[in-house]
Amino acid sequence: MTGTSSDSHTWNLVFLQLLLEEMGHTVANLGPCPPDELVVENAIDVQPGLIVVSSVNGHGFNDGLRLIRALRARPELALTTIVIGGKLSTDGLRNVGLVRQLTAAGYDRVFDDGDLAEFQVLAAARVPARAVS
Repeated sequence: MTGTSSDSHTWNLVFLQLLLEEMGHTVANLGPCPPDELVVENAIDVQPGLIVVSSVNGHGFNDGLRLIRALRARPELALTTIVIGGKLSTDGLRNVGLVRQLTAAGYDRVFDDGDLAEFQVLAAARVPARAVS
């Protein structure tokens, strides 16, 4: 589990970590503002079944697009499920175009504006595994 490189919020990461742990997943929480390189290196080292990217500051689209390109550039992570959610833009509106672009760039799911119920369904469908968040 990770925040984006420009997002200094932590409450969302702690909440998601506790949620995933309650579902039986082991979570490595990289915290707020990790550089993209740290997320990529950790994912390669840990080989998680799920990578969760969370954004609260509204820059999830820009930061998330750059991060997914770095993650998907690594063949070791080609089959890793990677999702992003939270506030993707600063305008406060749901934006189907942003969701489509993030999906096209390589995210398996985009939870625009934090659709927690759908996230729980996705996480529950996965065998409890190591998740990097």
